[in-house]
Amino acid sequence: MFHPRLGCSSISFRHQELGTALTTIRALGFDEIDLGALPGVCNHVPYQLDAAAVAAVSATVESSGLRVRSVNGDIGNLNAALDGEGQAARQRHLDALLTLAANTGAKALVLPCGALDHAPAQGVDEDLDLVAAQLVRAGQRAAEFGVELWTESLHFLRFCWNLERAVQLADRLAGSGIGIVMDFSHIVAAGEDPLEYLRRHRGLIRHVHLRDAVRGNINLSIGNGDADFASGLKRLATDGYTGHFSLELETRDVTHDERPAAAAKAASFITDLI
Repeated sequence: MFHPRLGCSSISFRHQELGTALTTIRALGFDEIDLGALPGVCNHVPYQLDAAAVAAVSATVESSGLRVRSVNGDIGNLNAALDGEGQAARQRHLDALLTLAANTGAKALVLPCGALDHAPAQGVDEDLDLVAAQLVRAGQRAAEFGVELWTESLHFLRFCWNLERAVQLADRLAGSGIGIVMDFSHIVAAGEDPLEYLRRHRGLIRHVHLRDAVRGNINLSIGNGDADFASGLKRLATDGYTGHFSLELETRDVTHDERPAAAAKAASFITDLI
């Protein structure tokens, strides 16, 4: 029904319990999801992720019959220099997310590009160094689970919120094997040009999130903002991108009852462009 490389993030139906959200996504005709595990954004995966919670979420996903492309998670403020106890707690959370990713057959775990704050804790360069080091360490651990590590950068609400910082982070990650997740809405909300973003990240992008935006607002349905998906997807194809796409419709311009129809409409529109 939709393009086989197009999936739907469970974040699109974050108002529903996980099992219900997956049933909704499957009924719409999708075969693949990104699994939202972002505290405060999507509670489909408990933040207190012990072994029982990992097993329960894994079983729910398996029973849905949906493939998992990525687990979109968070292990805390990557700008923060942690003491031994804090680092151990972060490691436990990372291992739980990686176990979940491995159990569900996800290709990758996605982590943020820094704190939920544009201001640095020490200085821009120092914070970028620390974020990159934390991601590299997480990527090395992910490899032990047979899972890739990706980071969503740029992200309008995070430390790497604009193109300059996103490029600086990508430069620091060069050679690490960590992939970049592109999100049209965050690029547009930051006032940046998606085509310039693609030029500066050529060969680095492993996954693409799809949502519309205007400057300063990431929460619009596809077609209600300024994102030029046609040009962006054409450039991705020209650059040889063979990865997947996911509708991450964390929108505020439709009611919950309207979400299924809006997702189907967006999926049909994007399918025609891929």
